[in-house]
Formats: sequence, structure tokens, C-alpha cells
Amino acid sequence: MRLYWIKAQAPRRALALVKHLGLQAQYIEVDLMGGGLKTPDYAALNPNMKAPTLVDGDVVLWESSAIMAYLCIKAGSDMWPAANPAEQVEMLRWLSWNDQHWGPAVAPFYFEHVVKATFGMGPPDTAGLAPKAANLQRFAAVLDGHLQDRSWAACGRLTIADFQLASMAAHWREAQMPLAAFPNIVRWLDGLMRIPAWADPWPGNARAAA
Repeated sequence: MRLYWIKAQAPRRALALVKHLGLQAQYIEVDLMGGGLKTPDYAALNPNMKAPTLVDGDVVLWESSAIMAYLCIKAGSDMWPAANPAEQVEMLRWLSWNDQHWGPAVAPFYFEHVVKATFGMGPPDTAGLAPKAANLQRFAAVLDGHLQDRSWAACGRLTIADFQLASMAAHWREAQMPLAAFPNIVRWLDGLMRIPAWADPWPGNARAAA
């Protein structure tokens, strides 16, 4: 099993899950700055020319949520509820909510403060972020309310929904996301950082904010 990755939030989810589930994989870091995502060989695996990409025999998968579900099925883990359709629906609700609402709301803060610093793209545009705070807070209120009496995002246990939702928000302090007023989100994010594979998902000695 081969997992192609770069130092970014979507691969972080898959890397953390492989490590958390104790699966064996060959980790292949793609040379992002050198155009590795756009090579013909890589594009043949992932026509989006993004990461992560999973290759397991004849199976070639892209999109981190699909990769995570596949890894759980392979490991027999209920972090993806393969045998429970009702829980699958609940999971899909939060995976979809992340991709349509939460992810786009936190992404500008992640990009300006984390991506730019990681890849030497100059200082953050803090003035440009100011009008985006209201949208982030709007959806933070939804998640914070949901977590009021819950430790996890879905199904009453740690699932791939937690990894999906937490990825860009994991370094919310560094990214200066206005989340301090949402104690349930802060509690949940801090709790996830106590999971070793989530706190340190990177292969070998690689380290980067994700």
C-alpha cells in the first residue's frame, strides 16, 4: 500500500489514520514545489493533481474522506461504520458539512497563517481576513452547539469525521482563527491533540503545521 502525500491538511488526515490504525504503508512525499503533483505519472494516478492519493494493489483512490473510509474497512475499524447504514448517514452529514461549510470558512485563516509560512509565501493578509471572521463564527456556532454534550463529532466515538473536521482547525491558535469564544470546539480540538497519531502524523522526521 502506497500513500502519496504533501505537507498539507488533507494528507494529514490519511497519514494520521494509517498511524492510528497501525497499518503498514509506504509513504511517498511528492515534491510539491518541484511540480511533483503535475508529472504525467502522478496525474495518471490522480487527475486532480492533488494529494493524498492511495494505491493498494489495483485500488487507486483520491479524496481524503474516501481514503479514510477505505483504510477503516481494510483495518476493520469502526471509525468508518461499514456495517451500520444509519451511522454512515450521520458520518456523511458531517463530512459533507465540513466540505461545504466548515472547511471553506476556516481555510482562509489556515492559508494566510499556516500555508504561507510553510512555503515562504510572504506575510499573512490580516486585513483581508477581517471580513471573513463572521462566516467562520457562524459555522463555529453550529459545531460548538453540536459538541455541547459530546466528546466526538459523530456516532458517539472517534471517527474519521473528527479527523476531517479538525484538520485545518487543529492549529487554530497559530492561524488566529476566532474560536476562543467557542469552548466546546476548543475542548474537542485539544482532546484530539492528545491522540499521538493525530498530534504527530508526519512520516519520518517530517514536521509541518497542517
